[in-house]
Amino acid sequence: MKADDGHGAIAQVWPDLPLLEVRSLGVVPYGTSLETQSELVAARQWGNISDQLLLLEHPPVITVGVSGRSRRDHVLASPAELRDRGVEVVNVPRGGDVTYHGPGQLVGYPIIGLKPDRCDVHRYVRDLEEVVIRTVAAFGVAAGRVAGLTGVWVGDDKLAAIGVRLSRWVTSHGFALNVASDLDQFRLIVPCGLVGRGVTSLERLTGTAPPRAEVEEVAADVFARIFGRRIRRPPTEETR
Repeated sequence: MKADDGHGAIAQVWPDLPLLEVRSLGVVPYGTSLETQSELVAARQWGNISDQLLLLEHPPVITVGVSGRSRRDHVLASPAELRDRGVEVVNVPRGGDVTYHGPGQLVGYPIIGLKPDRCDVHRYVRDLEEVVIRTVAAFGVAAGRVAGLTGVWVGDDKLAAIGVRLSRWVTSHGFALNVASDLDQFRLIVPCGLVGRGVTSLERLTGTAPPRAEVEEVAADVFARIFGRRIRRPPTEETR
């Protein structure tokens, strides 16, 4: 057990809190992550598994959410340029517009049940924003919200995108935090359909890229604290 370190470790102390299994998956193709999420959502709906938090990274991919389907002009690059850069384009069943995922980005997919006391979509999105805001604060970055917009911002630049899906009050999709992303890749799209705003990363803001494992650990602890969960991390191959 751990004492409260200010980033959510207190959630690991109380055994009566719901369990959150945190899984660090490394680099996962986007299509594979969709299949995994679909399987886990079904299992969570049936009560066969506890809440899950998947932490991972994607190869370069542009995802188009429900609200971006009618605005394919938000993908600025030609099919030829996308092929040359090795970037695929995928329609996804989440809210939001156009988003880029790629190396150097921490993607978090919570598969959690919001019943009985958190059945509020807007609250859930604000809570995910708060997870990112507190996580980056641990690395010296003061981020926040912009009224009327989703995501986490530093000034006019987006640091993290958020897009969610709920099915029978079980969540999927989630947040994408730019840790050490190649920001030039975002010029391939109009990020989240917002004209006149930029993107940034922890690396750009602080001058250095924090260790990925450290960012994952802080994010998981903050998530557990905000959602009132206790963390379990599956054993690695080395510890089994």
